[in-house]
Amino acid sequence: MSKRVLALVLVVMLVGLMVAGCAKANDTEKTKVGMVTDSGTIDDKSFNQGTWEGIKRYEADKGTIETSYQQPDNESETDYINAISDLVDNGYQIIVTPGFKFETAIYKAQDQFPDTTFILIDGEPHSEDYTQFKIGENVVSVFFNEHEAGFLVGVAAALSTETGKLGFVGGMEIPPVQRFGWGYQAGVKYANDNFGTNAEIVDYLYEGSFNNVAGGQQIASGMYDKGIDTIFHAAGGVGVGVFSEAIERATNGQNVWVIGVDADQYEAGRLSADSDKSVTLTSAMKGVDVAAYDYIDAKLGDKFPGGQKITMSLADGAVGIPKENPNLSAETVTKVEEAKKAVLDGTFKVPATQEELDAYLK
Repeated sequence: MSKRVLALVLVVMLVGLMVAGCAKANDTEKTKVGMVTDSGTIDDKSFNQGTWEGIKRYEADKGTIETSYQQPDNESETDYINAISDLVDNGYQIIVTPGFKFETAIYKAQDQFPDTTFILIDGEPHSEDYTQFKIGENVVSVFFNEHEAGFLVGVAAALSTETGKLGFVGGMEIPPVQRFGWGYQAGVKYANDNFGTNAEIVDYLYEGSFNNVAGGQQIASGMYDKGIDTIFHAAGGVGVGVFSEAIERATNGQNVWVIGVDADQYEAGRLSADSDKSVTLTSAMKGVDVAAYDYIDAKLGDKFPGGQKITMSLADGAVGIPKENPNLSAETVTKVEEAKKAVLDGTFKVPATQEELDAYLK
């Protein structure tokens, strides 16, 4: 073999090795998935934490992604877009944003970053004046049947109350919070009609924000003073105040309860770090973790429903109550399961609007 031929052979072999090396590197390259938090923190035991846990669970299960999150200093559209931009600049291809506060930011970002995939949980992109709505091909908007989760905790509350008096504290009067409340009212009536309870929602209030902790505690104090022994909060940070008031009273021997929201908030109701007691009766859970997990998987599996608005339900396992509810009696759990079965088999349709609720309550 001539030296020239030998040299050509060596070059071909070297190129082959380089190509193989590149292919191997590409095979192990991970997709970068980022998240931007809303007004809460990554450990808020609610919406942000649930979303982040879904992302991290996918990372642990599949090993095909690497993750990070941005927590903006403030809550303006500009703050959110800047955080998104930082993630994009650092190579993040999928960005998950939890909550309606991202709607206008994603409305702009979907065009500004067309090669980035956005999973918007509990929101639909729109202009600031609400005149234009658009879900781009690089976006999926994921919603939930909150009323179905609210219904189940309403049944549980009616079955568990000792005073027969219940309360509801909402944050801002927006559709997801309203749906939780509509379902809660329906659940109480369903239990009264079907399980022989005699419960009543005495106070039903919206605080007007998701971050007024002191306001939440003040409202809860007034409710508990009226003899209400169970408060369902769908109020974000306002609910922290509700928990604080309940924990204080329970520590002093009063029998009061809180129903958590979005995630399993049993830990949020623990009387102290070393206590085995919690004031959390149960929680109306919304599977934000399921949404984050499923739609990351859809994107990486080339099944991403870009441009669509998806609603996840009780039938999808995306709303409900926790699997473990230490403060619910076995009898209550059995009856809640009966009510759940009635929804799943179509025997009972949970009111999803104020009009439907009014018709049911007549």
